[in-house]
Amino acid sequence: MPRYIVRRLLESIILLFIISIVIFFLANSAGDPVETMGGIVGLRSEEYEQLRRKLGLDQPVYLQYTYWLVGNDWATIDMDGDGIQETPGIRKGILRGDFGTSLTDRGVSVLGLILSRIPNTLILMIPAQILIIVLGISFGITSALKQYSFLDNFLTAFSFVGLSTPVFIIALVLIYIFSGLFRRWGLPYLPSVGMFDFEKGKTVSQIVIHLIMPVSCIVFLSMAKYVRYARSAMLEVINQDYIRTAKAKGLEIKYIISSHAFKNAALPIITLIGMDLPLLLAGAAVTEKIFAWPGMGRLFLDHVNNYDTPVVMGIIIFVAIAVVICQIITDLTYAALDPRIRLYR
Repeated sequence: MPRYIVRRLLESIILLFIISIVIFFLANSAGDPVETMGGIVGLRSEEYEQLRRKLGLDQPVYLQYTYWLVGNDWATIDMDGDGIQETPGIRKGILRGDFGTSLTDRGVSVLGLILSRIPNTLILMIPAQILIIVLGISFGITSALKQYSFLDNFLTAFSFVGLSTPVFIIALVLIYIFSGLFRRWGLPYLPSVGMFDFEKGKTVSQIVIHLIMPVSCIVFLSMAKYVRYARSAMLEVINQDYIRTAKAKGLEIKYIISSHAFKNAALPIITLIGMDLPLLLAGAAVTEKIFAWPGMGRLFLDHVNNYDTPVVMGIIIFVAIAVVICQIITDLTYAALDPRIRLYR
């Protein structure tokens, strides 16, 4: 197993390198960050060219990628009423842990931006993911055990609605009902934006109240696929000969499901969980944007719109590393649940 883990990590380094090249070139071809900065401070044409030169944006893309990867001499740019100010320095490059500075946030550290948003994203995504897994698997197993019943048909219809409904529609409906209509009717209503009320402070109760609608939106949309996967996997298992033998022996159905059926049905569900766990860091971009939640998803969208390549690359690298780690953990979990799986090649 250690040999397998080492091999997977070496393969992942090559994969991360390829991902960084593709994303960097795509991000650079999307637009010019100086245009966004110039729109704010009103740069003249000569200042525009000077700023591009100081930021290294006048260099070929392959050189910009090399500087991002291994570092180079760089300048911190500060724009104020006195024009463009430059502070010399050295950028070490991402290979030495330096993610660079934001192009549109006046030289703010990319790593600092990411680390400041990760706790907010985890506050949103961890309770949502727990509810998604617990409710989705429970409903899926129930649906399989009561196949073709009214409850099964209802959960199937619910799943299809969740899978086919855009996230922004669910978010806007929740805001309209629980924030708009409830307030109009004089009922206790839920806040629709932000992480807490600034007048009341960042308390636990404030965060919980502000979590209700974005978490509900994420759970409604993501739980549907867990219901379908769990139902399909459980239906395949409960029709196997060993399950019928266990029933014929008189074992309780709860024991059969928990000790025999679910363990074998869990493999495709584990795959789904392994794919979703990196989203704990990535956040929910659209949901965070609609509810103004200050997380990683909103940070990504804001800086994509500003063509801020260092921040976009930093977020993608963080998420890519999380995907690699979660996939290795998923493979190890496979081997632990199913002794037929051997982790070697």
